[in-house]
Amino acid sequence: MNDSQNNFYDQISRRRQGRLKVYIGMIAGVGKTYRMLQEAHELVKKGVDVRIGEIVPHNRKETLALVAGIPEIKKKEVFYKSKKLSELNLEAILELHPTVVLVDELAHTNIPGSHNEKRWQDVLEIIDAGINVITAFNVQHLESLRDQVHRITGIEITETIPDYFLEYADEVVNIDLPAQDLIQRLKDGKIYAPERAEYALRNFFQPEKILHLRDLALRKVAEKVEHKIINTSTRLPFEKFLACISTNDTGAKKILRKAARMSTHYQAQWLVLYVQTSRESTNKVNLASQRKLLMNLKWAAEQGARTLKRESDDVAQAIYEVILEEDITTVIIGKPHSTIIKSLMGKNYFKNLLNKLENQEIDVVIVA
Repeated sequence: MNDSQNNFYDQISRRRQGRLKVYIGMIAGVGKTYRMLQEAHELVKKGVDVRIGEIVPHNRKETLALVAGIPEIKKKEVFYKSKKLSELNLEAILELHPTVVLVDELAHTNIPGSHNEKRWQDVLEIIDAGINVITAFNVQHLESLRDQVHRITGIEITETIPDYFLEYADEVVNIDLPAQDLIQRLKDGKIYAPERAEYALRNFFQPEKILHLRDLALRKVAEKVEHKIINTSTRLPFEKFLACISTNDTGAKKILRKAARMSTHYQAQWLVLYVQTSRESTNKVNLASQRKLLMNLKWAAEQGARTLKRESDDVAQAIYEVILEEDITTVIIGKPHSTIIKSLMGKNYFKNLLNKLENQEIDVVIVA
């Protein structure tokens, strides 16, 4: 048993409240599930009641071999669109109350009608019940990294986990593997079947992309370790972020993700502000824009933000008032789209806001 596994055993032996251990990888096939199962066997040897809640071995021989010997909690069968599907059995886990449960594929979206929409929400409910959890996911599934991952890989990630989930983790372990070793494992058929392996080699599994993803994973784990060190010694400087969005802002999600990343890094609160002008009243804005705004506000709330709405035709003043009321240290806004007419009429809210902040200790971050 390595130091990481010993630490987790010590933790679950001492505390009744559920502990959370997270294995993060840069990409599929690095060995996250394998390591989870290895640790489970070591805990079983020590007499710990360990159960499999959800393991996805992807038919990998080495992983399947490790599943044997660890009791599995029977999955819940659900009928959806005339199909019988299986799902993590949250209710059975809570009823059986094992000491440790393994939960794979953390970013998974549950079948409609499940108790929670996402599997990471199931995990939070499990640890809240006093059950220890070992789980795993790939770094590209962190919500605030979606834009970066899309730039690196050209692939849009649809299943994500909010960054604040990691704040619940008592331990975060990075599973690393050199890019060439990983590609060789793929070619040897140890990760996917041949037809899927060919597709993967043309997409995610390219050396440059793997290196970028590896860097993201290492940075995220280092950030978690840094927070742990700081929290045990001294408090971080006070920071509070305000993200400003509107119905006209096509880059609103980028602004929100930037704010989410910054708040995670500084372990700070963040707020989202929408200032509704008279031109943006419900009967004057098309339904598509309204729907997009509501979805963005809902997304921000799910990532841990507090959302605010103000009604004013003086956007700069409304933002400024919230900054003062909430003790904001950093404002995050989109790149301004100003015109000469707006400037002459005094409606360039970006310029007006900067004028108001001229003598304030407030940082302004502009997201392109």
